[in-house]
Amino acid sequence: MIAIPAVDLRAGRCVQLVGGDYEAEQIRLDDPVAVARDWVREGFTRLHVVDLDAATGRGGNADLIREILATAGVPVQVGGGVREESRIERLLEEGAEWVVVGTRAVEDDDWRREMAHRFPGRLIVAADVRERLVVTKGWAETSRRNVVDFVEELSQLPLAGVLVTAVHLEGRLQGTDLPLMEDVAEACAWPVFASGGVSSLDDMRALEHRGLAGAVLGMALYTGAIDSRRLAEEFGA
Repeated sequence: MIAIPAVDLRAGRCVQLVGGDYEAEQIRLDDPVAVARDWVREGFTRLHVVDLDAATGRGGNADLIREILATAGVPVQVGGGVREESRIERLLEEGAEWVVVGTRAVEDDDWRREMAHRFPGRLIVAADVRERLVVTKGWAETSRRNVVDFVEELSQLPLAGVLVTAVHLEGRLQGTDLPLMEDVAEACAWPVFASGGVSSLDDMRALEHRGLAGAVLGMALYTGAIDSRRLAEEFGA
């Protein structure tokens, strides 16, 4: 079980949103590269970088991502608006250890299958979930896919893992959706990473007990709700 700090990028800044709502930005830091470096200094050995602008069609932060990849010194998984093979290739060439694919991987079965076989062990499929249904396009659209059924399908592909975000709990510091995460972990053949609502070391231990491979943390770290050094000591590697 590994704790993975999130570095969410919006308009050149590191931000944290509540509930995936762009109007509910709670954290804004001016230097995302320094933020990434600080998490590594705290003892974390993996980072999760998301381009929120690319995910929602508002632009992109490609230069910042490139700089983070060049200076982080630890494996980094990168996502947000990755919908073309060329972008996967570029991120891997620039140093991403894994690429996180969401919207197109959910909506386009043929593309998902082709990319998984073209980049075996390098893709993490993101299943963002609200009320057990997968949402896409930066959490703006709800599909008819039940997340458990979806991850069972993913088990047939050579993935690096699956990232499940409980969107309804994102940024709220109310604890994670343990029944959801447990069901997904049981249904999936690949490592499952949880995101959304993780707000204590007890949450982390509960996820570990239910078979999760790791958790991506944002608000809890940026607000100090979890002591970052204690988290890194117990779940940093």
